[in-house]
Amino acid sequence: MLPSTPDVLIQLQRADHPQVVALLDTLDRYLASLYPPEANHLLSVAELLAPEVAFFAAWQGERIVGTGAVRHMPGSDATAGQPYGELKRMFVEPALRAQGIAYRLVLTLEAELRAHGVGVALLETGRDQPEAVRLYRRCGYQVRGPFGGYPANGLSVFLEKRL
Repeated sequence: MLPSTPDVLIQLQRADHPQVVALLDTLDRYLASLYPPEANHLLSVAELLAPEVAFFAAWQGERIVGTGAVRHMPGSDATAGQPYGELKRMFVEPALRAQGIAYRLVLTLEAELRAHGVGVALLETGRDQPEAVRLYRRCGYQVRGPFGGYPANGLSVFLEKRL
C-alpha cells in the first residue's frame, strides 16, 4: 500500500513556471551526473510548452514538489502504427520521495492519455536510476525495445504499458 499524500495536488501547469524551471534544472543536473550528454534525452521548457504535451505539477501548499509530462505521439513502426503517449520529465524532490507522489503523477499522466483515446504509454529511463525503474515496474510497465528514435545505447531502459 502506498503512503497517502492528501496535501499534494496534481494539476496541469505551464512548464515555464519559475518553480517548474527550478525543479527541471535540478533534474537536469542529476541526470548529467549519471550519463553523458548524448544519453540524456530531455525536452526543453520550450518543447514542454508544445500543444502535444500535457505538463503536470505536484503542488504541496504553495510549492511545486514534483513534475511529469506526457507527449502525445503519432504511431510508428515501433508501435505497429498505434499512437502512444511518452512519459517525460518525471521528478519528485528527493526529500519527498517514497510518499506516493511519483506514483500519483504516473496515474495522472495515464489518465490524460486515456482521456484522449491513447491506449499505450511508453517511456525511456536510465539503467542507473533503479528507483525510477522500480516505480514504473510497480505501475505495471514492462521492458520493451527502443522506440521514437532512441538509440539502444546500453544506458537506456525502455518501458511500455497498455492502458
